[in-house]
Amino acid sequence: MRYSLDEIETFLAVMELGTVTGASVRLNLSKSVISKRISDFEAAVGAALFRRNAGRIVATEAALRLAERLRPALVELHAAAESAAWSMDGATPLQGTLAIAAPMTFGTLHLTPILARFAAAHPALELRIDYDDRMRDLSREGFDIGIRIGEARDAALMQRKLCESRTVVVGSPAYLERHGVPEAPADLSAHQVIGYSHMANAQLWQFRRGGRYESPQVAGRLTLNNGEAIRDLAEAGLGLAVLPEFVVAGALADGRLRQVLADQETRALPVLAVWPPISPVPAKLRALIDHLASELAGGKPWDATAG
Repeated sequence: MRYSLDEIETFLAVMELGTVTGASVRLNLSKSVISKRISDFEAAVGAALFRRNAGRIVATEAALRLAERLRPALVELHAAAESAAWSMDGATPLQGTLAIAAPMTFGTLHLTPILARFAAAHPALELRIDYDDRMRDLSREGFDIGIRIGEARDAALMQRKLCESRTVVVGSPAYLERHGVPEAPADLSAHQVIGYSHMANAQLWQFRRGGRYESPQVAGRLTLNNGEAIRDLAEAGLGLAVLPEFVVAGALADGRLRQVLADQETRALPVLAVWPPISPVPAKLRALIDHLASELAGGKPWDATAG
């Protein structure tokens, strides 16, 4: 049984992306090279890994079992090689690839310039950055690190808190003029609120009272899966929204939105770096985590008064 590291990486890319075309784009190879590597890998392991039907490929049970074992093994292999190359004083340039998953709004508004400075400092390192509000399975989807807003839900992941962002309730001046300004959380039942697809209203609209968080009755006809889109609809006067500070800081500063219920304590959301457990931590990953922590240590980039 002889197979190459390239064949293993190609197999895992096809498993993750579901198509030869997707793997060819990811790996910057032709589809014929991808197909050849998969065929050679199947021959080496002695098992059919994909069923081919009308131009589509479907992973077999053998492929699913094999991928589950190969993913962590490949991560460990890369980490061992990078640790060997990393000198004690860190003088050796960082090399390889880092795959980063982050929420869309936080990424586009605040993370990109931080990553740009990291990329400029390490010109031999490749970065693959994926902004998506869906909760990504880091190990299964091949990510080295994820940025999460809110408490970590996966206890198996390592984590480091970078900073935090409090949620605020906002509405446009036009909306508040038409419908009035709520004076207490209970008043929200008389207002249209804009919902977030990835979180129930009872979790989203929470205010601290008597040592615990309570959720008033709220309802609305608009629900979206992206913070910037929610902010834009709030600016358009279509309802009240509760959003992290990092989403609405600019709109509050220039008056497109006004904060309401400012005297009420809302949840503070931690901004976390999370990554699959691996020992030793690869030098490239350790460097990125330290960079993120350093960039955010002095305060929040969306807060002009921070630092």
